[in-house]
Amino acid sequence: MNYILFDGPSRNNLLPFTFTRPVADIRVGILTIREKWESFLDSTTTTVTEDYLSDKYPMVEMDENVMINASYLPNLELIERIKSLKENQAIFNGEDVIAFFTKETQDDIDFDTYEAIEFSDAIIKIENTWDIFSKNGEAIQDDFNFITKDRTSQPIPASNNILAPENIFIEEGAKLEFATLNASNGPIYIGENAEIMEGSSVRGPFALCENATVKMGAKIYGPTTIGPYSKVGGEVNNSVLFAYSNKGHDGFLGNSVLGEWCNLGADTNNSNLKNNYAEVRLWDYQTEGFAKTGLQFCGLMMGDHSKCGINTMFNTGTVIGVSANIYGSGFPRNFVPSFSWGGSSGFTTYLTKKVFEVAKVVMSRRGIEFSEQDQAILEHVFEETKKYRRE
Repeated sequence: MNYILFDGPSRNNLLPFTFTRPVADIRVGILTIREKWESFLDSTTTTVTEDYLSDKYPMVEMDENVMINASYLPNLELIERIKSLKENQAIFNGEDVIAFFTKETQDDIDFDTYEAIEFSDAIIKIENTWDIFSKNGEAIQDDFNFITKDRTSQPIPASNNILAPENIFIEEGAKLEFATLNASNGPIYIGENAEIMEGSSVRGPFALCENATVKMGAKIYGPTTIGPYSKVGGEVNNSVLFAYSNKGHDGFLGNSVLGEWCNLGADTNNSNLKNNYAEVRLWDYQTEGFAKTGLQFCGLMMGDHSKCGINTMFNTGTVIGVSANIYGSGFPRNFVPSFSWGGSSGFTTYLTKKVFEVAKVVMSRRGIEFSEQDQAILEHVFEETKKYRRE
């Protein structure tokens, strides 16, 4: 069977992260949503997404296709239902389509002609940016159970101080010495060739993905995910870093999400709680205003390729777009548009020529090419987000 993950109506709620990727390639828990589906289905997947992303994330359509809403995370019950789908059957969660079987092209779908199958079991749905950190604990536990089933962890080196070792799994090549790991409140997963340096203290749920690093003396509170090749130091609480992003020094990051290729300067701090303890509002790209989150704790949402200088301070509920560069004293405003350059005293446009120069250098340090596809995506985002920038 050919499986295709589609963005669905939640795509715009997940900006700025979906400016540069399909919903399926968001990381929550240990794996990306796509990696979860491919592991459960034992099959590759392709993607229906925005046209400007489709060169990098193409769709492969065959005679028979199962379309899956990428906002939903898989579980065994749902996989069983999906694998038993027949032509013109669709699985719904209320009015929301989770998956459907089709032989038609995407423009010809009429769900009034489909047999509706209701799925009312518990399921995780990622439909807002803050779901990425607020549902991360449950996602880590589910991924941990799936990844480690019937497998044996590498031994935990004797120099470490451990609580609940049965909830800790270490992949081959990982390094950790003289650290404190407390997995009594949730699992701790340490990926291939990852490293936890000496003096670090970690509370689960926690996922350190392949080749990622926790630097000396770091304090990590779960649920937190450090994506592949990312580095963290200082204090981190209930946050998700996608991949290739760095918070390498002291400073606090809490209830936050960083995309790929982000960098936080030394002693950068974000607020995750308003002084009056009020509900946090976040910038909403659809309404072009600030919208309620229902959360008391909500920190920083930073899109791909954005960076900040040393001693940067972010207010509660700050949203930063793609390829922004922030520096200087004081608090920048709670919404920083993509391709902005500046800080609390004001912003100018960060021109794409300079953005591309930086991206090429940053990515080449990790042995990755800044491709023509990457450049075209950023050029599109630059044009799409012009209206938010004050020239």
